[in-house]
Amino acid sequence: MFAAALLAAVTAAGCGAGDGGGKGGRPSSAPSGAPSSQTSPSREPDAWIPGHVAKMSLADKVGQLFVPTFSSRADAVEKIRKYRVGGLIYFPENISTPERTAAQSNALQKASKIPLLLGVDEEQGIVSRTPFVTRFPGNMALGATGDPSLAKAAAQVTGTELRAVGINLDYAPDADVNVNPRNPVIGLRSFGADPAPVSRMVAGAVSGYQAAGIAAAAKHFPGHGDTATDSHTGLPVIGHSPAEWRRVDAPPFKAAVDAGADMIMTAHIVVPKLDRSGDPATLSKTVLTGLLRNELGYQGVITTDSLLMAGVRQKYGDAEVPVRAINAGADQLLMPPSLPRAYRAVLNAVRTGKISERRLDESVTRILRLKQRRGLFQGTAADPAEARAAIGTAGHRAVARRVAEGAVTLVRNDDGVLPLKGRKVAVTGPKSAALGAALRRNGIQVTAPGSADVTVLTTENAGRATASRVAALGPKPVVVAALGRPYDLDAADGAEAALATYSSSAVSVGALARVLSGAVNPTGRLPVPAAGKPAGHGLGY
Repeated sequence: MFAAALLAAVTAAGCGAGDGGGKGGRPSSAPSGAPSSQTSPSREPDAWIPGHVAKMSLADKVGQLFVPTFSSRADAVEKIRKYRVGGLIYFPENISTPERTAAQSNALQKASKIPLLLGVDEEQGIVSRTPFVTRFPGNMALGATGDPSLAKAAAQVTGTELRAVGINLDYAPDADVNVNPRNPVIGLRSFGADPAPVSRMVAGAVSGYQAAGIAAAAKHFPGHGDTATDSHTGLPVIGHSPAEWRRVDAPPFKAAVDAGADMIMTAHIVVPKLDRSGDPATLSKTVLTGLLRNELGYQGVITTDSLLMAGVRQKYGDAEVPVRAINAGADQLLMPPSLPRAYRAVLNAVRTGKISERRLDESVTRILRLKQRRGLFQGTAADPAEARAAIGTAGHRAVARRVAEGAVTLVRNDDGVLPLKGRKVAVTGPKSAALGAALRRNGIQVTAPGSADVTVLTTENAGRATASRVAALGPKPVVVAALGRPYDLDAADGAEAALATYSSSAVSVGALARVLSGAVNPTGRLPVPAAGKPAGHGLGY
């Protein structure tokens, strides 16, 4: 009931998909690229798009496929005007205050004759590119709550805040099922290790982002959860059979499809039992067209992951990769290493027939339909004067606190060492000062190690070193709190109690203090196996 009430409050405060009011940007009264007849009540809202695509120049069509980075506003405007790009991706260096970000988004939209997809990697948790948005613990913490309505509420908060500054696409949520504890690139970005609850959380997040008026991009297809290599620096190989893929990896992506996800992102991984060619999934027609389009029935926009990453650049050159990606079934090409080179390669491929015009038109049609669905042809303008007021509201912070508290998982509590009320407590490890202060606020006496009854040891991705840190604290009871990956608890056998928060953010540290003190009863459940316990395990007081 609490989550439902929060969601209702967020919905009331959020921007609608077609809301384009405010100063600057593209005014809602003057759609660009859409004929006036597209608003006729006798026609579908996107019925005008195929005819419009047929009239577009080849250069304009090819431009819609590209979403590059930009170093400055001038650089972005040049790319918009020279290459007619379909969108741009924000990184922290492009983002300052909410007011300036909103003004910049408006300026970029004004420079383009077709509305832009302005995207960002704002997954919540450890992948967060926007410095001013409300901070959330992240996907694995959400998975520990077991509550898809919280995933929806959290996504709607983030989506509402992004839309307030003119960002209309979030490259989230992560739909990977993290079944490999040694996964170097997914881990906490995943909702968990069990496909069924992960699927429910993915569907909730997709619906939350899109209810806020921004496009959601579920990633990384066909599933990046069982890798031991980071695709940013190498080319991971996953040994899943077709049956294993359908059982483990596919369900969350099917959930995203069924939830109406605007976009799905590819993975730069090789799955030899799905495609024997040795090509990464981003360049595999068997994977993108065969599995995603035909088997899962997805008709939305497929975007590549960043083409700067090593995983997609090992086998083919930077001019061949974008051509192969389009022919495999991708619609948008994210972050090409050289936009001029990639653009010319695709343009020449269409002119020579290597990419058919029909194939190009399919992608452009999907992209414009996405933009229509998000209301971009009706208006893109953000209001710089109102941007800050939409961010970090009391309601938004309440959702983050609810997620953080619901995530804290009590895995072990020997001899009832927790809660800590009435004991003298020492705190050591990452975020120990912040945790100590939070414990004091909750009535716990925090003292030096020598005079303490109990020591709370925090860890953050310490792995096997956790065991030696516990042993070094001596004979008094130790409570281990894993602030990062819960796999640290695999090495916490020497501690009397063990908890996981899945995040070292301020909101999670505060939630941990309230649980340790007894002010909040822990209700989280492990979303992945840890400390010798299966997914789904969790204790209360």
